[in-house]
Amino acid sequence: MKPIIKTENISRLYKMGTEIISALKSVSIEINKGEYVAFMGPSGSGKSTLMNIVGCLDTPTGGSYELKGQDVSHMNESALAEVRNKEIGFVFQTFNLLPRASSLDNVALPLVYAGIGKKEREAKALKALESVGLGSRANHKPNELSGGQRQRVAIARALVNDPSIILADEPTGNLDTRTSYDIMSIFKELHDQGNTIIMVTHEDDIAHYSHRIVRLRDGLIESDIENDDIRDPAYEKSLLPAE
Repeated sequence: MKPIIKTENISRLYKMGTEIISALKSVSIEINKGEYVAFMGPSGSGKSTLMNIVGCLDTPTGGSYELKGQDVSHMNESALAEVRNKEIGFVFQTFNLLPRASSLDNVALPLVYAGIGKKEREAKALKALESVGLGSRANHKPNELSGGQRQRVAIARALVNDPSIILADEPTGNLDTRTSYDIMSIFKELHDQGNTIIMVTHEDDIAHYSHRIVRLRDGLIESDIENDDIRDPAYEKSLLPAE
């Protein structure tokens, strides 16, 4: 089986004034369809830079990156944007929702960029909201939702285009423990349905919901191991004291 993601010796240099910062140094990784992977590491380890390259938000300075067999390493911004919108669903720590738009309109946004008509957009967006248990909140704006509900809207938006990969950047970073378990349960369900999930986190306990943990340090892969201690968020939530 051909990997859905394949990087070969990718590096990323940034120029800050007169200084050259090496954020990634010769990173090679393969991820297959249907995997659930965590990129882990302390601040400055290179995990966010790797996520940005894998998510087609940035291009490597050196090496190559193939997404579904297509070399995207040297694409221009408009070509990258097209690949991004078609193949990747993003879930950010800060939700990144439009404050004046309804949940439905926020979720439908990637479909606007894809040129899909209004009726089909709304039907797909509603289906995505229903898949995360928020069909009844379609007309609510972000300020009328809890943090956990806002993150569910962000997940629905990530799903609406049926992407090849769901990329989650610190998806529970702004949430309390109970809500974090709910969000990680959604990711578990998505993985069980065959979705490819890549999660970026600096928290060891969150990384252990994934099936494979890639640890980065100083721009290099320190370890890449199968997780033999996969945690179950629903079980962990059941251990919390009653509200």
